[in-house]
Amino acid sequence: MPKNTEQGKVLAQNKKASHDYFIEDTYEAGLVLTGTEIKSLRKAKANIGDAFATIRGGEAFVHNMHISPFEQGNRNNPEDPTRTRKLLLHKVQIRKLIGQAKQEGYTIVPLKVYVRNGYAKLLIGLGRGKKQHDKRDTAAKRDAQRDIQRALKSRQR
Repeated sequence: MPKNTEQGKVLAQNKKASHDYFIEDTYEAGLVLTGTEIKSLRKAKANIGDAFATIRGGEAFVHNMHISPFEQGNRNNPEDPTRTRKLLLHKVQIRKLIGQAKQEGYTIVPLKVYVRNGYAKLLIGLGRGKKQHDKRDTAAKRDAQRDIQRALKSRQR
């Protein structure tokens, strides 16, 4: 069941992004979808695990975002579930992303898809790739924090 957050109803989440990247900045972008895609998205039939975002010609696009075709769809149902979809961002945000993403090691990563006020939104983040030792450090810190919480909980009983 999708979770409700302060952003809205979370329909898809890229959990691997925080494992593979240091997320330094986030932006909320609107999604340009067809009628049957939004219906399928509202049923949480989306996957953004392999998705990535690019900027071409002053416009932002998301690639490899999979939205399953709607079962009761008509002839306007898109044939390709992983088609490139346009992102709606302000011009200032796009310029800022262009400057930051051109730096070596940075990429634009989709983090969450959710619906807010009836509109589909995609939370994208500017991520810097983690090295293998960074991933190990993160896992070690998480395990240590978990052990501390466990000890505190048993002590309170």
